[in-house]
Amino acid sequence: MRIPDKNLAEVFDRGFTVVEGFLDKTTLSDAQDALWEIYPRPEAYFADPEAHPKFAKSQFAGLRFFPYPSWALNKVTVYPDLIDAAERFLRTTEIDCYKIELWAKYAGAIDYDQHHHRDYENHTIVVPRADQLMPQMTCFILLSDVTELDGPTKAVPLEKTRQVPIGVTQTEMGDFFEDEVSVTGPAGTILIYKTDVFHRGSNFKAPGRSRFVMPIDFKPRGWRWQGKLAWPDRTLNPGWKEAMVNMTPRQRDLFGWPPAGDPYWNAQTLSDVALRYPGIDLSPYGGQVRATAGLNPA
Repeated sequence: MRIPDKNLAEVFDRGFTVVEGFLDKTTLSDAQDALWEIYPRPEAYFADPEAHPKFAKSQFAGLRFFPYPSWALNKVTVYPDLIDAAERFLRTTEIDCYKIELWAKYAGAIDYDQHHHRDYENHTIVVPRADQLMPQMTCFILLSDVTELDGPTKAVPLEKTRQVPIGVTQTEMGDFFEDEVSVTGPAGTILIYKTDVFHRGSNFKAPGRSRFVMPIDFKPRGWRWQGKLAWPDRTLNPGWKEAMVNMTPRQRDLFGWPPAGDPYWNAQTLSDVALRYPGIDLSPYGGQVRATAGLNPA
């Protein structure tokens, strides 16, 4: 669904917003099915937690970075209504998708409780502006139902923390717990928040529970002091080529793909990019046929 303007305004006023029903049912269902190519199903995990010891190594052991083996997951990262929300929030169409993760948590694997913190510390090498210019848009898409029992993210409204200098990135355990709001909702819900908002992970409150979310972040293009992942470093991972082939030119642009009309494109690059990405439609960039044209350069 298209994020209402009032919710994007709430991100600036309150620091975060929660919108249920963001993903359509088919996209959500396909993405949920694809999770089990990466993670153990909850029933399998809880049948024998000791068979999956890696989830007990740290709170972040369940993180997996883009790309993913299945297009069903990769397409969530370039969901048209997500791009639309990022363009409106950042007030420009010149935007980069600078971080994509999947995050799985299983009750009892480890203590997931955290103190409140601000995310900007590993999203920028400086600090966010207090006047809210030059923001970054960070979000969590819930791929499973999240209730109070499921270790929800806890966020603190900006009005409760305005006295804390932005240069302070962490609080003491327990600070602002009385002011925090639980981010709960059915699968398909989206949380959008700013990197200067205090928030934290919380622990599960019942056994046999699990939580699966997809964090995705955007920034205006050209602000080199912001970012997190370098996409060229991910191109050898399973799923990257399929993702690029299946994306539209607008979606590829989010990852820094050279746009149509860029001086990068000539006969040689069109031919060789076609070799690297079999099946890709390069006609928007000046190619006359689909990607297999480059298979016989002679």
